[in-house]
Amino acid sequence: QVQLVESGGGLVQAGGSLRLSCTASGRAFSTYAMGWFRRAPGKGREFVGDILRSGVSTKYTDSVLCRFTISRENAKSTLYLQMNNLKPEDTAVYYCAAKSVYDGNPFHHTEQADYDYWGQGTQVTVSS
Repeated sequence: QVQLVESGGGLVQAGGSLRLSCTASGRAFSTYAMGWFRRAPGKGREFVGDILRSGVSTKYTDSVLCRFTISRENAKSTLYLQMNNLKPEDTAVYYCAAKSVYDGNPFHHTEQADYDYWGQGTQVTVSS
C-alpha cells in the first residue's frame, strides 16, 4: 500500500502560479505510475495529467497543456504539479493518485478507475 498527501494549494490570482506536491509513504514510490485529477465545483472528477513510474513521459488533458507540468522525484517519494498561467476555470480540488505498474510499463492512465490509491485533495482557487 501507499499513502498519499497533497499540499501546496491555495488562493491565487488569474495568471499566477502554484506548485502542488504529493508526498507518498509506504510501498516504494518508484513502483507507481502517478496521476493528477481535479474536481471543480458542481462537476465530476477529471483527469489532469499523469507520469510514468520512470518519469520519462507525461500526458496532459488539453485544457492544461503548455501551462501545467508534472514531475516526480522518486528519491523523495514526491510528485509535483507545477501550474502556471492559472485561470479561474482551474479552480478545483486537486487529487494525486497512484497505480501500481510493472517496470517499463509504457502506458498512460487517464481514467479514475485505473488508479489504486488516492490522496485527500488540496483546494486551488483562482480569482479573476
